Amino acid sequence: MLVRCMARLRAGATRIAASEAGQSTAEYALVILGAVAIATLLITWATGSHAISKLFDSVINKVLPS
Repeated sequence: MLVRCMARLRAGATRIAASEAGQSTAEYALVILGAVAIATLLITWATGSHAISKLFDSVINKVLPS
């Protein structure tokens, strides 16, 4: 009787561990999607405000003074 109960507990623990592994994969996917959304917004802002070209111009002007 005790052996059967222990076997059922182990089987249940295995199912829980497998579902938690899937849950962490989904959490990683959501974090990556959030990072992509933030990066897209940042790139859109930077290209719209010409911040990237201003940054490159200032770096080039400091490296190669006129």
